[in-house]
Amino acid sequence: MIPQQWTPPCGNQCTHKYAALTQIPWRVFCKKGCDADSDTWEDCIADCSEICYKDPVIKDRPWSAYIDRSPGAAKYSEECFHACLAGCGYKFEVESEEVNKAKPKRPPPPPPKPQPPPRAQKPIQSPAEDVPETSA
Repeated sequence: MIPQQWTPPCGNQCTHKYAALTQIPWRVFCKKGCDADSDTWEDCIADCSEICYKDPVIKDRPWSAYIDRSPGAAKYSEECFHACLAGCGYKFEVESEEVNKAKPKRPPPPPPKPQPPPRAQKPIQSPAEDVPETSA
């Protein structure tokens, strides 16, 4: 048996696509797409959405969003999703154009909370005004 036959072709494609050392995390998520239990391309998109995006662990408790089951920041979640989809695309032999068009199966993120207006700062007093004129 030759070494190329030891791993499934989908995993080989992920290894080739994400060959650089800095891309090891994305190679892992690509292989998760390859190994997903999905039976269809659509199910695989849903699996990748679940793997790569944060959701609050406890419903209606915003602090629980910090208990994270995804790669972290939104940028990383997007990269994870695209890497995972690449694996799904290899698994189901989907054209790369369709893979690039796929969107996560999840509700859009809530709009950012409005920031309160900045408070007016007190005028800076000169040091001479801070020192009392009489001594004790």
